[in-house]
Amino acid sequence: MSHTQRIPVVAGVLLAAGGGRRLGGRPKALLEHRGHPLVEHGVRALRNGGCGPVHVVLGASAGEVRAQADLSACMVTTNPSWEEGMGSSLRAGLAALTASEVDAALVLLVDQPGIGAEAVARVRSAYRSRTTLAAAEYDGERGHPVLFGADRWEGIATAAVGDQGARTYLRAHRDAITLVECSDVARAYDIDTAEDLRHLE
Repeated sequence: MSHTQRIPVVAGVLLAAGGGRRLGGRPKALLEHRGHPLVEHGVRALRNGGCGPVHVVLGASAGEVRAQADLSACMVTTNPSWEEGMGSSLRAGLAALTASEVDAALVLLVDQPGIGAEAVARVRSAYRSRTTLAAAEYDGERGHPVLFGADRWEGIATAAVGDQGARTYLRAHRDAITLVECSDVARAYDIDTAEDLRHLE
């Protein structure tokens, strides 16, 4: 065999730009869980789930997050338009990847610490080609992480407006999505309100 097929490069993209408006303005990236800021949990889940390189998109209090969290082994992008919503952070994350030899992006949200490396690895393993779309499923509901083959990025970025993220694009391409059951290895709660902080340890 003269040429071996190269192993696909699946980058991890952690969206960690939110300002935690309903949490009294505390940046979600720095909420503490098991002794570490949430942003470090997300990075570890991506890396241990087989993603690399790992990109982190910061926004609210980006300087503070860089100072307090260990992001040394990550590429960090700051989204100046983070207040526009998740769509702008997703666009920033995908734009940061386009210059590199990456076959797919696996996107995780910083405020879902119940989703760890096992769910990441499962969704990552659904990669087949640069047109792959895959997402975790929790008891019949589509959730994160979500995997986007590189050939899909342009369409996703175009549709990612406001707080929709990739939702509009995924709805339009529902038939192309590989759903990966993850409810046995992850819990898909969000940390959005003061009430949700009970999930943090």
